[in-house]
Order: sequence, then C-alpha cells, then structure tokens
Amino acid sequence: MIFKGKAYKFGNDVDTDAIIPARYLSTSDPDVLKKHCMEDADPEFPGKVKPGDIIVAGKNFGCGSSREHAPIAIKACGVSCVVASSFARIFFRNSFNMGLPIFESDEASEAILERDDVEVDADSGIIKDLTSGKQFQARPIPAFMQELIADGGLMEHIKKRGGI
Repeated sequence: MIFKGKAYKFGNDVDTDAIIPARYLSTSDPDVLKKHCMEDADPEFPGKVKPGDIIVAGKNFGCGSSREHAPIAIKACGVSCVVASSFARIFFRNSFNMGLPIFESDEASEAILERDDVEVDADSGIIKDLTSGKQFQARPIPAFMQELIADGGLMEHIKKRGGI
C-alpha cells in the first residue's frame, strides 16, 4: 500500500476533542463527522483537505477519550494516513479497527512541513518527503493489519471473512 498526498501539520498532544469536537458526537455518520474533522485545531481543515492527504503530527496524537469517532472522522474526510511521533494507545488500536493507517516516526514528524508532498509505503515503512527529498523510516504495517485496512476496518474484515 502506498499513500500519497499533501501534509497537514499539527502539534503535540492533539486530543480526540480537537480531532472531532464532543458537540458532534450525537452521530457516528461519517458524512457528518468529516465536515467537522480537526475544526477546533484548524477551522479551515475540513474545507481544504483532499482525498489522499496526510496528517503529520507530534507526540501523543489522539490522546483523550477513547471515542472511535476520531479515526472515523479523519478517514471520512479523505485523509489516507497519519504520521506522528507517537499515538495514544487507544487511538492506535481504534485507528486500525476503523481502517485508518498510522505510522510512528519522530524524524518525519519533525521534518515534514505543512503542504509538503508526502509518500508513505506501508510495506516498507518508508516515508518520503517529496518536497524536500528527505526519507524517513517508520515501522511497516504487517500484512495481516494491511488486510484490515484494505477491508475497511476490523468489523468489515470479519464480515468479508465470513465471521459475522
């Protein structure tokens, strides 16, 4: 799997309220959530993000509550993956369960700038900043987890495999 898009940069400790504000949690409809994704961190984000774009953030991305709405909103607005120095553990698990690929890399998180063109290879874990020409290493996503992503998340993966 290769992901390619413009980088949108966020800082450290971006919590789930910044990703999708609590005032929108009365629904889990992805079409509604995507209209408000990251709006408290960057009010223009929902209108400028394009399918395939990539969120790049600092440490502890997705901290706060354990809501699944956060990765759903990110994925629904077209973000192909998230690169950060680190992720809150529950967000890490929810992301894969919802089919949102995430990659940890301190170096990429620090070096990639807003609106840089970025390419991420899930098989190798290589993150390329196509704008600067720099390359970084993240942990590759194992094949079985790539299947979860390709199927649209854990529940869809189980359904496709005849489990539900």
